[in-house]
Amino acid sequence: MATLKITQVRSKNSRSKKQRDTLKALGLRKIRDSVEQEDTPQIRGMINKVAHLVDVEEVDA
Repeated sequence: MATLKITQVRSKNSRSKKQRDTLKALGLRKIRDSVEQEDTPQIRGMINKVAHLVDVEEVDA
């Protein structure tokens, strides 16, 4: 399965609690934090909820 590199590029301040919780669930804490996650439907759904706050790129494993 593919791996996704997710980087937070915008602040979570002034965002809804659901969006802040989604960033936390993805493992992002502050701007420029990056995490690698497996490409699953659940992760894609979380990314879609906070797409305006993160950058996503595929990583060749």
